Amino acid sequence: MPEVACKVAGRVPASAFVRLVATLAAIGSATILGFAMTLAPSPTGVGTHTQLGLPPDPILKATGVPMPGCGMTTSFAWFVRGNLLASIYVEPMGAFLATLTAAVVPLGLFIAITARPVHRRLAPLLRMRVLVIVIAFAALSWAWKVLIHVNGWDGWR
Repeated sequence: MPEVACKVAGRVPASAFVRLVATLAAIGSATILGFAMTLAPSPTGVGTHTQLGLPPDPILKATGVPMPGCGMTTSFAWFVRGNLLASIYVEPMGAFLATLTAAVVPLGLFIAITARPVHRRLAPLLRMRVLVIVIAFAALSWAWKVLIHVNGWDGWR
């Protein structure tokens, strides 16, 4: 029935493949957020990932300087608890990615259920300018992480 509504409105409905990808994206994103719920955010701002059985960051251990992804898991763990301020503070890029991950769940399910091709409206976001802005934000986020970690301000209590 939703496909008929799309055709009537002059829109081509999303293909079965697109709907499958949207479903898998929603499930994958929900799974990531679910794992984040099981983790206790590290009060030091780093190391939450070790609860998943992963080793501590060897570069941080050797140099005292965090890697670009350092604090992402901690940021996700704070995000799923609704503490957005802590999520942003410990790793701004992590908070951004957690927000995108959370947005994929309802968007993916909407596309899968209704066959409405709303994903096509997101195509302009994949332009080079947006990519450059996201990369610049990631670099600034890492610089922030290095600043707070080196100065002993890292973590959230």
